[in-house]
Amino acid sequence: MLNASLSPSSTELVINVLAMVLEEGKPLDRAYSHHFSGLKLAPSEQARITYVTGDLLRRLNFYCHLADISTDEITRMGSRLLNAWHMANELPIPKLQYTLAIEEDDFNQRLEAAKQDPALFDGCPEWLDTLGQQQLGGDWAKERAALAQAPKRYLRVNPLKTDREDLAKRLAKEGVETREVPGVPSALEVISDAALFRTECFKLGLFEQQDAGSQHVAAAVGAEPGMRVIDACAGAGGKTLAIAAQMQGKGRLLAMDVEQWKLDNLKQRARRAGAHNVETRIIASSKTIKRLKLSADRVLLDVPCSGLGVLKRNPDAKWRDTPDRLPVLVELQKDILQSYSRMVKVDGILIYATCSIMPQENRQQVDAFLAANPHFSFIDDETVSVADSGFDGFYLARMKRTAESAS
Repeated sequence: MLNASLSPSSTELVINVLAMVLEEGKPLDRAYSHHFSGLKLAPSEQARITYVTGDLLRRLNFYCHLADISTDEITRMGSRLLNAWHMANELPIPKLQYTLAIEEDDFNQRLEAAKQDPALFDGCPEWLDTLGQQQLGGDWAKERAALAQAPKRYLRVNPLKTDREDLAKRLAKEGVETREVPGVPSALEVISDAALFRTECFKLGLFEQQDAGSQHVAAAVGAEPGMRVIDACAGAGGKTLAIAAQMQGKGRLLAMDVEQWKLDNLKQRARRAGAHNVETRIIASSKTIKRLKLSADRVLLDVPCSGLGVLKRNPDAKWRDTPDRLPVLVELQKDILQSYSRMVKVDGILIYATCSIMPQENRQQVDAFLAANPHFSFIDDETVSVADSGFDGFYLARMKRTAESAS
């Protein structure tokens, strides 16, 4: 929460980042990277900019309503949007050279109207509110409200090099305040505006930045030293590195993905973390999967999904083509689950995971898979609720292969 207005330069940065995301279609993290590159911003000021930008994107239609502008007028009327944000947060208007003022009476009327529309007040577009009600029923309102809140910052302690108590002490010496996260023994919550990636602790590979909910999913893999484990949708490898720590560097951990650049990033992170048992492999074709048939004790499928559980952290997904992509993603999840499950050996465990809280991507996919594959049996599943946990939202299900399939 800010206790002072943004400076004129920071206000302009926020407007430029929003324009790049909403008008050029750039992902939020890349927009930050583009605009922060070369600037010597203090960590506290960068944190202020990302806080305001994130809040605007999480509740974009709400703030546009207050400013009486449409979502495609950000570049032309960005100062009016920022004025509305400051007014809503009871902060003085930034002193810009050119600005579009808002009448206080009109603003107050719009604010009162928004309070009577919970979906608008939570910054929820109509398509998402309809979907959430269809999928989650009475539970959707609390999840919707939770997704409108700012995300917290979490670290995963790297037990290959340190422990939670030691890391907390070392970070404190570098000016990073943290506290333990109940129920997630690998996690620390960062409670200061510190530049984490400039710390010596980061350079030494003592931690990774990873949401506590994501850490919970990785822990469910239950990998043990000496196992053969496959993370088949590894991406940049946050969960891969957590699994490597479970294995204490012993055994074989194969990280796979369809994009080489993500695996290249993972290699760098693995070297820093001391995760020497990580091997990367590009999925060039279906033959890559077939060659690994019945080979793994654990297979994690953290499949491509809508990201509707992580909207606090990636709020731009609300304003993209997510509703159009969702049916395509659901079909892709089904195909990956069917194809990649072949890599699990008899008595091995398959872990299916998403960063969505919608049943159509989660339990419904699992039930359909089990119905079509009786050689797998259901063990358990869990949805990490955004509202109940305060973390990002995730789903995981564990299934055991009981026999070789007939095909």
